[in-house]
Amino acid sequence: MSAAPATAEVSPRPVAHDAADARPFAVVDKRRATLAVYAADGRLVGRAATLLGLTPGDREPASARGKAPSALNTRERVTPAGRFEAVPGRNLSGERVVWFDYAANLAIHRLRPAPASERRRERLASDNLQERRITLGCVVVDPAFFDAVVLPTLGRGASLVYILPERDEAVAAGGGKSRTAAP
Repeated sequence: MSAAPATAEVSPRPVAHDAADARPFAVVDKRRATLAVYAADGRLVGRAATLLGLTPGDREPASARGKAPSALNTRERVTPAGRFEAVPGRNLSGERVVWFDYAANLAIHRLRPAPASERRRERLASDNLQERRITLGCVVVDPAFFDAVVLPTLGRGASLVYILPERDEAVAAGGGKSRTAAP
């Protein structure tokens, strides 16, 4: 995990038509279970390990739409691939989050307390990428990284979140969608 600002890496906008957008952005690499956060000028601010949706896949199952998070079954707990217009906000507990799909209750947020049996902190630190599959679909990072990198960069206004597909066929089949978060 890298919570300190990094200045050596500069990324071009992941999508050419976003080049003049001048918004900060994040890239979630589901194959590596990482979140990279970039300033509006393309400078890497930080990169960290992340927890992702329990079920692999690149599309949100239609059956998951409109369900309360606690009502999702195992196969519906997917972190969808795509380009998302993200906005900062608060969840029902008042916790600060960055919504990337508000309608589906999906956000980037800090690691929360959970039952010890879930071993979330240990899973986040694991090199085994399968261990990092546990969320309902949200992108979960270490609290220190969230506070030092995510909030100052993505938590001040509109941003973009790119979630890379984990399966190549999702791109060819139109799996990634562009959505706007609306708190």
